[in-house]
Amino acid sequence: MEAVIFIGLQASGKSSFYRERYFHSHARISMDLLKTRFRERLFLDACLSTDQRFVIDNTNPTRAERAPYIEAARTRRYQVTGYYFRSALAECQERNIRRQGVERIPDHAVAGTSRKLELPSLDEGFDRLFYVRLVDQGFEVEEWNDEIRRPRPPDASL
Repeated sequence: MEAVIFIGLQASGKSSFYRERYFHSHARISMDLLKTRFRERLFLDACLSTDQRFVIDNTNPTRAERAPYIEAARTRRYQVTGYYFRSALAECQERNIRRQGVERIPDHAVAGTSRKLELPSLDEGFDRLFYVRLVDQGFEVEEWNDEIRRPRPPDASL
């Protein structure tokens, strides 16, 4: 069984990626849909107890926020795959402005998520990690590469 965890800013393409890649195979667990952590936990428990594949479609910006999902999935012997949605804050804010009704979130919420966003790491318990980028023709998915995620020191030569 597979557990998929999305990591990224609001309006970075996570829910669209779910619809394109996982709608027909994985249950979607999302605070946008379930509204409370209690409901979310019930749905997660139902997936785990029935061996249902699932996607955690939340921002999951920190290791601490990802840890309960990873631990629960690993306990049930799920393979855990993470997708980090690479995007600039300004791009997400622009896409958010184009959202209508309840889908549009306050601008400060996107900025707040950006400030606390921590890159994922295999040592969190992921079996696999990928980068995802929203591009004009859809999504570009790239294998995780630690060299990309580690910034060079400012004085490092190219």
